[in-house]
Amino acid sequence: MSVARTERLKLTAGLLNTLAGFSITAGGLAPLIAVSYGIGAAPTLTPFLLCLVGLIWLSIGAGLHLAARLILGGLDR
Repeated sequence: MSVARTERLKLTAGLLNTLAGFSITAGGLAPLIAVSYGIGAAPTLTPFLLCLVGLIWLSIGAGLHLAARLILGGLDR
C-alpha cells in the first residue's frame, strides 16, 4: 500500500472519529444539559423521548467510531 493511500485512510478515519465525537456531544449530551438547566426547546420533551433521542445519537456516534477503527484496521494488511 502506498504512503499516499495510507495517509488518505488515516484522514478518512480521523474525519469519521470527529463526526462520532460531534454526534455524541451535540445529539446526546447537549439536550441532557439543556434539560438540566431548563433552557431551549428540550424541556418540552418527555424524559422517555429525551432518553431515546440521546441513545440514538450515542449509537450513531459509536457506529461512526467503529467504522473509523475498521478503516484503520485495514492498514495492517
